[in-house]
This record gives sequence, structure tokens and C-alpha cells, in this order.
Amino acid sequence: MEHHRKASAAAMSYADRREAIYTPLRQEGIFNWDCMYGDEYALADLYRIDRELHGRILQAAEGLTQIYARTVQIVQQSDDALLEQLGLPRASFGAVRLSLEQMLPTLVGRFDFAVNGQEIKMLEFNSDTPTGIVEAFHVNGHVCAAYGAEDPNAGCDSMLRTAFDKAINVYREAGYSTEQICFSALDWHDEDAGTTRYLLERSGLPARFAPLSQLRVLDDRLWVMDDMEQLQPVQVLYRLHALEKLAEEHDEDGYPTGEHVLQLIADRKLAVINPPSGFLAQTKALQALIWSLHEEGHFFSSEEHRIIESHMLPTYLENRFEGAEMGASPYVVKPIFGREGSGVSIYNADGSTLDLNNADEYSQQPMVYQQYTKLPTIDIETLNGSTRGSMLWGCFVIGGRASAIIPRVGGPITNNLSYYLPVGFK
Repeated sequence: MEHHRKASAAAMSYADRREAIYTPLRQEGIFNWDCMYGDEYALADLYRIDRELHGRILQAAEGLTQIYARTVQIVQQSDDALLEQLGLPRASFGAVRLSLEQMLPTLVGRFDFAVNGQEIKMLEFNSDTPTGIVEAFHVNGHVCAAYGAEDPNAGCDSMLRTAFDKAINVYREAGYSTEQICFSALDWHDEDAGTTRYLLERSGLPARFAPLSQLRVLDDRLWVMDDMEQLQPVQVLYRLHALEKLAEEHDEDGYPTGEHVLQLIADRKLAVINPPSGFLAQTKALQALIWSLHEEGHFFSSEEHRIIESHMLPTYLENRFEGAEMGASPYVVKPIFGREGSGVSIYNADGSTLDLNNADEYSQQPMVYQQYTKLPTIDIETLNGSTRGSMLWGCFVIGGRASAIIPRVGGPITNNLSYYLPVGFK
């Protein structure tokens, strides 16, 4: 029967195969963004990974998680000058200093890796508001089943419940009230709302979903408007909403609502998931700090230095690549809180442009300068025919443990139009 199913799938056209895979997922209501912005997003192909590489990706993610946890813990104890140098908004200083050791560096994060042969290099750490969760933890197993393949992410969704339980317990033991739990995101954004609803369901917590627009700050508390237009208190907030955006938000009358919410977090009147340490780990300037400490031979153990040397790229707060007499190399310029490749540029060692993303959403942010490592290219089948794209690997870290993996395929700069490519074991 399994052989017949695979043979039938192979005989189908790509478009028919794609509909057979994604129509049931749409109908169940969990994953309805297989197309985004009018274009195909989720592919109907299955990339095959060998177990040895899978194990090395997980190992790299776990090692880097410990590096970040140690670094974040030290930075939380630092003065304002270092937090400013890392590009954190002043309104967030009190919140990011909240130390909840058992949740360091974050509860739900995703490392992005360039994998070239034996080399696994981290490009960035999405530790505040990562997406791709439904794809990796739910959709991937469905696609693997359609191909009769073993899912590398099998069982990973159970880690979500364990992690959310842990977060609630950590907050409760720290003296927080944790009865009123709200999961919130932009309700008009299919991916954000769908990801948040999925996490609510998988968390097993007695919580409700509410659009960000229904949250209110009143009497030094956070509230949510219920269906009867009554205000209910929020004691724990899962938010798929970046803290650097929150820091800038104002009411229509100009009141700094976001700053007030950050103060509630700092004053321990509101528990948030991801914790504020996830925001501290999100700034790419922290990569520059870790690399600087590594170059100086300070702070880290010999094993930690080995992990940094193996899996991190030279990253600086100033350009040390262009025209350098020794070791000149291509490099990447990135906004410290940029997402989805927005505002990223790739340059040759002589400063000439290799590739760039013209979006200026993050152009006013401080930049980091990182040694360029080329993403490998693969051929994929799409609704528009065969194409070649650059492959980026994501590896989730849930409650401090390496978890589900997710490949994406796009241009040399991975952006929000890049494809999601399901993955199965060879």
C-alpha cells in the first residue's frame, strides 16, 4: 500500500501533488498560508537529509544555546552603556534585566544556519518572535507521511507543551500570578495568528487567543477585551510581537503604551513569553559581543571557544572587512533587529555590491558587519516550474533543547518570499 501511494504521488503533476498535500491542511484550519502574497510559499517537494547531518545541526544548536545563555546572563548584570551599545531601546532596559535563569536564553527560538559540507555556520538567532513553527512541528510530518518518509521532527511538538509548562512554573515560583493567560498576535495576519493559535493549542494551557488590538493598559495592569466587551486581566502574555516594536508604540493620543507595557514587565506585574531575555538575545550586536570575547580569549571555556569558532562567523559593530590588507573577504551588513532579510546587503571585499535587499524598514537601525558565507544552491520544483535557489537551515530550540528543523529556499538573502521546503530522512 505504501509503495502504491508513493508511486501514485510520483505520477501526479506537481500542481496536483501540491493540492493533495495542502488541501487537507487548509481544511483542518491549522495551516492556511501555503501561499503568501499571491505566491507559492510551501513546496510539495521533500528534501532528504541524512541522520548524521541532522545530528550535527542539533548539536550545533544546543552548543550555541549554552553560549547565548551564558552571555545573556552576564549582559543582564551590565550597566546601561553596554545595553545601549547593543542597540536595545532604553524603554526595555528594566525588562531585559529580569533574570529567570531556567528560561535562558529564550523559550522558543530558532537558529538559522548555512550548511556547506561539514561546515555549519550560524547566521543569526531568532530568539524573540520566531515563525516557521507550524511548518516545522506540524506540516512537515504531514508531508513526510504523503511521501512515506520518516519525519526528522517527529515528536518535537511535545517539547512545546513541556516548555510552556516550565515557563508557567518558573514564573509562579518567582511570585507571579499565572491564572489569566492570553496568547496574542495580529489577527489579520494569517501566519502570525495561525502560529499563535497553534502554540496555544500545543501548550495545553488554559488560555485564550486575543488580537493585539484588544489589549489595553489601564490602572497599571494589562487587560484584554472579552467577547462581551468587558475587560479581563492578563497575567501571562504570549506575544508574537517584537519587543523593539512594542518599545515604539503609542496610542492615538500619543500616550507611550508600549513603554508602559515594558515597565509592567520590569515591575513583575506581567509575565511574558518569550521572556525579555529572548529580546536581549535577538540583537545581532550580541553576536558581535560574543565574537569579540572569543577573539580576546576571555570569559568562555575552551569547549565554548571551540563551539564559537566552529559555528559562529566573525561579526563586528564596525566594518573590518572592506579593503583590509590582511584577510579581506566578502561581508554582509545587517540591521541589528532586522527580520526576513529586510535591509541586508552583501558586499565584495572591495566594497562592490554582491546582492542587497532594498527594503528600508530597518534602515535607521545600527548595523553589524559579518563575514559572508555562501548558502548552497539546490534545484527545486515549484508551481512555476523548476528553479534553483539558496538553501538556509533553521533549527528550533525549545526550552533550551534543540528541536525541529526547517529548510527554506530563496535568493542569496533569505526573505519572506523564500519557500518552505519540507524535509524527511534519507
